[in-house]
Amino acid sequence: MKKEIKVAVPKGYLFKPCIEILREAGYDTDPLERKDRKLFRYSESDSIQYIISRPMDVPVYVEYGACDVGFSGKDVLVEKESNVYELIDLKCGKCRVILATLKDCIEKVKDYYQHFGSIKIATSYPNIARKYFEQKGIQVEIIKLYGSVELAPVLGIADEILDLTSTGKTLKENDLVEMEEVFVSTARVIANITSYRIKYVEISDFIKKIKNVIK
Repeated sequence: MKKEIKVAVPKGYLFKPCIEILREAGYDTDPLERKDRKLFRYSESDSIQYIISRPMDVPVYVEYGACDVGFSGKDVLVEKESNVYELIDLKCGKCRVILATLKDCIEKVKDYYQHFGSIKIATSYPNIARKYFEQKGIQVEIIKLYGSVELAPVLGIADEILDLTSTGKTLKENDLVEMEEVFVSTARVIANITSYRIKYVEISDFIKKIKNVIK
């Protein structure tokens, strides 16, 4: 008897690409495309229970076994440091984690770097920021924000931001300029370590079908 698997799908910018990949792989995506607020969707034909969640929660649900498989951005995986199997790079949802500051503050920030002064970094990725600056031997004060990070330099509470960007449009609209690229993030498929062993046949079949449509 085929075992049911639970799949975490993130809200936001990765939601549509994930649905498109599932559809191309031959899965019934109608439950995911219904216009309602239900966070649990079931595909009887595929024996899949979909859980729609905040992007930052996907690796947590997968690590603790609430979901067997999940779709997650590499940025989230690096930030959360969850103990999961990373199985596929989907090559979609490409974004860059970057450092940016106000146009008028570039020389000021560079001066801080050169003289080992402490600078303030606003970010939704405190772990990534901490490790990045520790590797560079630069002293920083990290200010954690949950959204609209680009406002921090404008409002004067931070010298720089470490944030995600795809087009750079938001940076430009807020008079920010990119200083450094930290790393490139794409969507990944992850699996719970125990589930991968117990539901190996089902998860392997799921992974195989997804791999067949990755461009």
